[in-house]
Amino acid sequence: MSLTGGNRNDVTQLLPLVDRIPAVAGTVGRPQRRPDALLADRGYDHDKYRRLLWQRGIRPVIAERSEPHGSGLGIFRYVVERTIAWLHGFRRLRIRWERRDDIHEAFLSLATCLITHRHVQRLC
Repeated sequence: MSLTGGNRNDVTQLLPLVDRIPAVAGTVGRPQRRPDALLADRGYDHDKYRRLLWQRGIRPVIAERSEPHGSGLGIFRYVVERTIAWLHGFRRLRIRWERRDDIHEAFLSLATCLITHRHVQRLC
């Protein structure tokens, strides 16, 4: 996770975020280091980033700006948008008031723990 200013474009953090993905354990042999594909919305539609993702061995599945809506990515984007909505349910995360990054990250970690706890409680 990385924190940037609110006036920074999200696409500038795409490659550093992909490079920080930890190895996925669970299968026999060498752990998978990179995801197979990356799903993104129209804001990430640029030939430069598509090329750089292909060079890393990641298939970009990015909605194109000129295409009409309904590309089929909505069913996957729903998971992300729902999670962001859950995080916005915590008032301290809806608008960032903290000046220090470590405090904001602590509240973000606490919120994810509470969301996970609520879902585990629902299953039991």
